[in-house]
Amino acid sequence: MTAGMSMTQRTEWAVLATPMVAFLLLFLGLPTILNLIYSVSEVRFETLRSPTLTGLQNYAAALSDPAFWRATWFSTRFAVVTATLQCVIGLALAIFLHPLLRERSWAVGILMMPLMVAPALVGLMYRLVLHEFVGPVPHYAYAFLGWSPSFLSGATVFWTLVVIESLQWTPFAFLLFHMAYSAIPAELREAGLVDGAGPFDFLRFVELPLMVPTLVIAFFIRFIDGFRVFDNIFVLVGSGPGGSTASLSIYIYESFFRQGAIGRAVAASVILFITSFAVLWVLTRLAARRKS
Repeated sequence: MTAGMSMTQRTEWAVLATPMVAFLLLFLGLPTILNLIYSVSEVRFETLRSPTLTGLQNYAAALSDPAFWRATWFSTRFAVVTATLQCVIGLALAIFLHPLLRERSWAVGILMMPLMVAPALVGLMYRLVLHEFVGPVPHYAYAFLGWSPSFLSGATVFWTLVVIESLQWTPFAFLLFHMAYSAIPAELREAGLVDGAGPFDFLRFVELPLMVPTLVIAFFIRFIDGFRVFDNIFVLVGSGPGGSTASLSIYIYESFFRQGAIGRAVAASVILFITSFAVLWVLTRLAARRKS
């Protein structure tokens, strides 16, 4: 009877999972297989239906391309800096604003407003606002300070992009930390006060250790988003002066559509996927060790 029930349950689960499995195979599995085939083939727009297998030449071409390594370095540096800033600022805001938001939870919606704007529109907006000749920010900076900054020049464009990215996505990290901080039982805080622990000691030895999993997850999500950033940078400055702001996604786009090097572009995208998966695997292993 038990075996019969177990078989029935397995059948029910298989029926329920079939639509999701079919969806994944159709919309994720097929493109993945095509990417793997194109990454080891000589392929152009004219030969998309009949690629010629060439082995690992596309991977060798991508890995030997200096522009690929410049884009990888830009993406890595941009992802680390923006993820760190967003997590630090978001955590500080979550702790500092906790008493206010506990009484006025509707204010969280106001803080989430930057997330409602598409990144491409954010890039377009700042392209107009920071334009060296017609932008209002350089204009008023010169009018009041006698200084006309060039926010999009080669010397400053990286940090301009970091600030723009952080302004838009810090609310995401803040939301995660706010929920995690609010979930800490009030009894722990009361016990800490009874034991004479100061607020900073309690934060350091109790609250932050409890929030470590959320911190790791938030940093990983923001790192991946920063590493694969495309739309706001592409709209704002493109690949930048001398390719200085070409992220790995922009490198793949330009190799594919502008240079017609489809095989090399797809090989670079596979490398990007493998790198993201490796980072996820390492963080998962670290989290598993911490639990054990």
